[in-house]
Amino acid sequence: MHSEILKPVVVLIAWTLVMLVWLVATRLPAMKSAGVDINKLVGGKGGDADGVLPAKAQWKAHNYNHLLEQPTLFYAVALVIAFTGTGDGLNATIAWAYVALRIAHSLWQATVNKVNVRFLLFALATLCLVALTLHAAMAVFGWHHG
Repeated sequence: MHSEILKPVVVLIAWTLVMLVWLVATRLPAMKSAGVDINKLVGGKGGDADGVLPAKAQWKAHNYNHLLEQPTLFYAVALVIAFTGTGDGLNATIAWAYVALRIAHSLWQATVNKVNVRFLLFALATLCLVALTLHAAMAVFGWHHG
């Protein structure tokens, strides 16, 4: 099965891995600077570093976590759309818009992180996700427009 909507899915997965590399490349030096010895850490979670490491170093980690939250819905709806044969045209375009907005959100959160712009990018991406979900429902339930 070939569906255009699978291309933005793969790109967002790849982007998530880029953010993982960026977070590691940022967090490990920040931990060293803060005197945190990774060899002596037992248990805990990434969020425990908030308040210990500089906020700017944590922004990459926060964004990586965000990429493992709402985009899981994007992956699921994109697969539904692909399986129903409706993953080309408008749906592929909306999926690309979602991915572009999520990448912009990542770059913004990881560098500038002003919440008003970050929220706008998130809200616009969410609207894309809502549209894709509606289109998936139309395909699955046989609802047709027109």
